[in-house]
Formats: sequence, structure tokens, C-alpha cells
Amino acid sequence: MKSVTFAVQKRFKIKEKMLPTISLTDKEQQIDNLIIILSRLSRIPGGLFSSGEKAYIRKQFEQEKKELVSFNRIDYQIYVYIVREEKEKPKRWEACRKAGAKAAQGLNEQKAGRVALFDIEGLPEETLAFAEGMALGHYQFLKYKTDRKGQNTLKEIEIYSRTLEEMQHSVSTSSPGPSPQGEGSIGHPASSVRFLNILVDAVSRCRDLINEPNSWLTASIFAQEVGKMVADCGVSVEIMNKKKLEALKMGGILGVNQGSHEPPTFTVLEWKPEKYLNDKPFVFIGKGVVYDTGGMNLKTGNFMLNMKDDMSGAAAVACALYAVAKAGLPVHIVGLLPATDNRPGEKGIVSGDILRMHNGMTVEVTDTDAEGRLLLADALSYAKKYDPALVIDLATLTGAAVRAIGNFAAAAMQSKAVRELDILKKSGNEMYERVIDFPLWEEYDESLKSDLADLKNLGAPEGGLIIAGKFLEKFTDYPFIHLDIAGPAFLEKADSYRGQGGTGFGVRLLFDFIVNFVKNGFNGTNNR
Repeated sequence: MKSVTFAVQKRFKIKEKMLPTISLTDKEQQIDNLIIILSRLSRIPGGLFSSGEKAYIRKQFEQEKKELVSFNRIDYQIYVYIVREEKEKPKRWEACRKAGAKAAQGLNEQKAGRVALFDIEGLPEETLAFAEGMALGHYQFLKYKTDRKGQNTLKEIEIYSRTLEEMQHSVSTSSPGPSPQGEGSIGHPASSVRFLNILVDAVSRCRDLINEPNSWLTASIFAQEVGKMVADCGVSVEIMNKKKLEALKMGGILGVNQGSHEPPTFTVLEWKPEKYLNDKPFVFIGKGVVYDTGGMNLKTGNFMLNMKDDMSGAAAVACALYAVAKAGLPVHIVGLLPATDNRPGEKGIVSGDILRMHNGMTVEVTDTDAEGRLLLADALSYAKKYDPALVIDLATLTGAAVRAIGNFAAAAMQSKAVRELDILKKSGNEMYERVIDFPLWEEYDESLKSDLADLKNLGAPEGGLIIAGKFLEKFTDYPFIHLDIAGPAFLEKADSYRGQGGTGFGVRLLFDFIVNFVKNGFNGTNNR
């Protein structure tokens, strides 16, 4: 595989994001704006508030049940945040993220450019989660706005925390861990500020890709943008064109593409550092339908409104791999991104057509709007060439997943990957990109049987999200996890730090999943 040089797109080029930078400071000083983080009202530092203000703060927390109280000092803001008493750490961290997003909103309304978080009691995890919520909640997609009066202004988030400072000092004076960049052991809390900046950047890039309209983001442009994004961090890139896909007999991708005037692409990303811990690579696959009309089975009503988001899985995989490479994690990972739009053109496939897939199996098309699984099937077959330790696919695959669990989690299914799914669920809980597992029982095979071909691409409506997973399973013979992210990938209205539109769901999940494997030494997973 070789890196590819990309031409710059002159019209509506994606611009670099103006993201707030998170940093540690060892100086306790008066900053433009302050946020005090503590767990008990009794620990409010003296000198900042009058007795009347302290009484007001106590009333807001004890009687009004507020967790975040602000004071306008005319030329700067002071916030007091009391960390919620939650026995479960993930819930406490999520509350911190949401409070951080709320504080960021207030600061941006005041046109603030800088803020300091003061960790009074030694609450490093909660302070970092608060900063994470601020940075993620800062995101805006203003590329096509001519009036940018409401553009966010926050540029710096400084953290004053003796606990984090001591952790960083202990890491800098110890021997380097497995990170190729020699910045301390993977997953150490002092590394989290660095990881946090990388993740916020990666999530922001993912959201940008999802929010782009198909009038600009075709399959070809998507492949080029991904290639440019990862090329400077050591990731190799190969973009396969239509001619190459024909040579590989990828009938699923080519079939979906038949009705389009734009060619398909299949992008292969590979992060393979000099020293990596896994004997066999992880393969991440993302569904890249850059726009889905439903094809000849045209979507009705407003069901087509936000179908630019049907490439959210591919965007998440690309940006997760970008984050892993930027962080220098010692893991061999391959990303596969099949991409096309799905349109009812004059040559579009119709119900009853039969496609021959990359692995030679035949599929009867009973609904052209069940197109994503056709792309994924070819990619899953192609993944076999890597003899993978594990394959995870991310896809906005079914409305059934949304109806089952809403937009609060991804629906997951696994084959030969029980332990890996447990680790993924742990990462999902900690990052609050939660994963709920569903079975792949053999009884669901029945509705995929075809009288004319090896399989149908659509089964019974009952259990539709599982049947879609069963279809994909037919193209695997390795440990496999399927994630249906149709619910959380795109939001109609803002939800705290997740915002409105593309959420970037899956980037933080996959990154934390890889970090957990590195920390745990790949126990049993790299040698199968």
C-alpha cells in the first residue's frame, strides 16, 4: 500500500477548525474567567466570594438543586461547579461533560476567549471530563454561513490541578511506556490532556464530514478528504477506483452505485507503527453511503431529509484511526471505507436483481433501500486478506435500531468476539457512547433465505436490526462485532456537548477501546 497525493479542492474546501486548546498550567494566577471544581461547598476558597455570595451559592445547590452557578464580574465570569454524587464513575463523568458544555455556552455568549479550571480538591478525572464537555460543546458548523455573528470565541482552556501536575511530573521522570512517541505509559491520567486534544480534534473533523452536504461531499471527495487528513500522521492510504472494484468483483458496492452519476470509491487506511503489540491487525469498517435516496425503493416523506449522514460510520472509522495515529498508539489497525451514493438512476438496480459479491456469494435484492449491508458485505469479505484479530463495522444501518433503543446507544452484535464486545461495552460506558448487545441466533437466518440466490438482502421486519447483522455475519469467518449507530450518529436537535447534526459517535468509543487493549496487554486477543 502507498500514500496518495491529493489535489486541493478549491470550492468550499474544509477549513481547519478553531478549537479551544486544553492545557495544564502550574501557575495559580488570575485568569480572564474561572471555573472552580469541587465536591463540597465547604471547600470554596476564601477571598473569591462575599458572605452573601456564599449564601447564594449554598441556596442554589441545596434548594434549587443546581450544580453549576455563575457570577458575572462585569469583565470576567466565575463559575462554581459541584461534582455530582454518583457511585458510578461514568455517570459522574458524563454529568461533568454536560456541565462543561453549559459553561462553554455561557462563556461564548460573553465572547470569552480564555478560561481556567481550578481543581480545588484533587479531582483530575472530573476536571478532565469537564474540559472535554467544554471543548466538544464548542463545536459549530459554520462553513456555509455568511453571517457569523454567533461564532464561538473560546480559544484556551487551562487546567490548574496539583494532582494532574504531579502525575505529569511522575510520567516525565519515569521510563517511557509503549508509546512510540515516548510520552509516558498509555492510558496514564497525565497523558489524558494530550489525548483529549487529539480526540476533540478527531471528533470535530468527523462532525464536519457528516454535516457536509452531498452537493460537495461525493464519494470521491470523501476519499480525498480522508486521505489528506491522515497522510501527515503516518497512515498509509490507498483509494481504489471503480475499475479496481470491478477487477475485485465487488458486486455489492458496484450494484448500489449503478444508479449514480458519481463513481464509487473504496479507501484503505493502515496504521502500522514500527513497534506494535498485536500479532494480527484490528480491522475497522465504516459504511460510506454519502447520500441515500433509497434507490428505486425511493424514501418517502421526510425520511430522505438528513441522508447525508449515511456515511457516519465511515467518517467515524477514519477519524478514530486518525486519532490513534496522532496519539502514537502501538497498534496495527486497518480501516476499510466503501463509499458511494444510492440513487434511482436509469441504470439503478431494482427489486429482484441478483448481485454476485466479492466472496462469490449471490444476493437477491428485495429492497434497494437496504443498500448499506451490500457495501459492508464486500468490505467484510475483503477484510479476510488481513487475517484479522477482530473486525468491527460501524454503520447507520437500520431504522429498526432507532425504534428499538432511540439515539442513546449503538446496537451491537458479535460473532466469536464475546470478550472483545465486553471490553467495547466498558469503553462505551466510560465515554458515554454506550453499546447494547443483541443476539445473532440462528433462528434469524430463516427470513434471509432466497429461492433464487444464496441470500436476500432484506428479511422480515420483526427483528430487522438483528437480521441485518445476520446478513453481515454471512461474510465473516473471524471475530466480528457489528455496531448499528443509526440512532446516535445524527441528532435533529442539540443534546448538550453532542450538539445538533453529526455527533461523531464512534470516534471516542474506538479510541478508548484501543487504549484499553494496550493497557491490558492484549490478553489472548492478539494470538488466535
